[in-house]
Amino acid sequence: MSESEVRPTNFIRQIIDKDLASGKYNAIQTRFPPEPNGYLHIGHAKSICLNFGIAQDYQGLCNLRFDDTNPVKEDIEYVESIKQDVKWLGFDWSGEVRYSSNYFDQLHDYAIELINKGLAFVDELSADEIREYRGSLKEPGKESPYRNRSVEENLELFAKMKNGEIAEGKACLRAKIDMASSFIVMRDPVIYRIKFAHHHQTADKWCIYPMYDFTHCISDALEGISHSICTLEFQDNRRLYDWVLDNITLPTEPQPHQYEFSRLNLEYTLMSKRKLNQLVTENLVSGWDDPRMPTISGLRRRGYTPASMREFCKRIGVTKQENTIEMGSLESCIRDDLNENAPRAMAVLDPIKLVFENKDADIEILNAPNHPNKPEMGTRELPFGREIFIEREDFREEANKKYKRLVLGKEVRLRNAYVIKAERVEKDDADNITTIYCSYDPETLGKNPADGRKVKGVIHWVAAETAVPAEFRLYDRLFTVANPAAEDDFTTVLNADSLQLLNGVVEPSLVKAAAEQGFQFERTGYFCADNKDSTVDNLVFNRTVGLRDTWAG
Repeated sequence: MSESEVRPTNFIRQIIDKDLASGKYNAIQTRFPPEPNGYLHIGHAKSICLNFGIAQDYQGLCNLRFDDTNPVKEDIEYVESIKQDVKWLGFDWSGEVRYSSNYFDQLHDYAIELINKGLAFVDELSADEIREYRGSLKEPGKESPYRNRSVEENLELFAKMKNGEIAEGKACLRAKIDMASSFIVMRDPVIYRIKFAHHHQTADKWCIYPMYDFTHCISDALEGISHSICTLEFQDNRRLYDWVLDNITLPTEPQPHQYEFSRLNLEYTLMSKRKLNQLVTENLVSGWDDPRMPTISGLRRRGYTPASMREFCKRIGVTKQENTIEMGSLESCIRDDLNENAPRAMAVLDPIKLVFENKDADIEILNAPNHPNKPEMGTRELPFGREIFIEREDFREEANKKYKRLVLGKEVRLRNAYVIKAERVEKDDADNITTIYCSYDPETLGKNPADGRKVKGVIHWVAAETAVPAEFRLYDRLFTVANPAAEDDFTTVLNADSLQLLNGVVEPSLVKAAAEQGFQFERTGYFCADNKDSTVDNLVFNRTVGLRDTWAG
């Protein structure tokens, strides 16, 4: 962070300031604990910026710890993608990557400790029976008939679970707390279950796996986390977090404390990894990194920059109030970034040929600035020949005075080039215009016509002789409603027009466009070279965002 930047403030940072001032903690340590069961989305970006940002600002540490307690849904592919996303956003974790599975031996020992204290028991109720016994918000739960087994019997049965002698689903270990608690999470929650599944870190060492609520708080304590920050849906779970830590023998004090903030909700998107996974597995999108997806890898592929993502997270802030952020708020961050930093270039997405009848066949080399307000970004060469391409929508045979583009018999300026005049057109048998014949004024390069003619319109173009073919992918919102998660079946509100493919041309300087490099295609929008499909021989550009906010109203 530069000295000129103002450090953000929020209720969590105010708590940290108070804890440091009181001496409760001498140093700050946070953690980012994703479950490797899918790719991270923009909601996780908010958590990354919060946890790693706090560690940076308070000269503390932030761990990256994978919550890998459910091997059935996890994959090393997700582990690697998450590490890449954190790095891409501009952050680095303290020490080695950590895994909850690093602590499986200690977690097992703590489960034994709870059994020995009479605070955990092996239950043989089925999953459905456990749900039925748990009660509701209006009615207390009832105790399992296995709740009052002896310590010796529980130790023996738990050992059988661990040794693979009990079938999956036939037993679990539950904490013995309070079946009448007003917090359902405290009604003897399951803390271990049997799963005969290969684990991406521990292989086949274990066939019992700890639950998240049991694992998370102990992992925090073992790592010396001071402030364990999560989203509001875990607010009730804080009671269980504290109960576990209060009832085991911890190696250090003080123990960590959990704080909750509101998760990110963004219009026209989903923030459920389960639903995002459904989009991928049912081939409703091209993958986790489809540029229409709210995943970090999807936004990256679409052309979002790390700086724009961090700025978005900074602007929306950290609160306890649930709200939904407008899509325009996200787009304004990338638009501001690219407007300031992206080089300019010219691309024609729907080409029509234009021929200058008063020009010879020689190719003239013009110079154009890479950024109108940043001379330090240099210039580029623009070939200009007898034939060029312009956008089909930039020409009309007739138009009113509000139309500031090329009209038959009228003049317009080519960006970074000459004033031209449309003289006549050529059409095919279906009456479609195939070629526009023009004249150009060779005395108007960089200056107005000498006789005082006023030319108001400006259009972009690409020289036909050196034009490079390119595919353009125009993305729109993935859903037709602002809150697809509220639908009974969110797949019924997918936007059929969320991707439009166009084949056009670009100026030759773009052949060397690096993957993910952002450009402002003049008068068209902000685009980037696709990081998967674009090659020197097959250019593919994704539209990141339009030049103006199209979400208002």
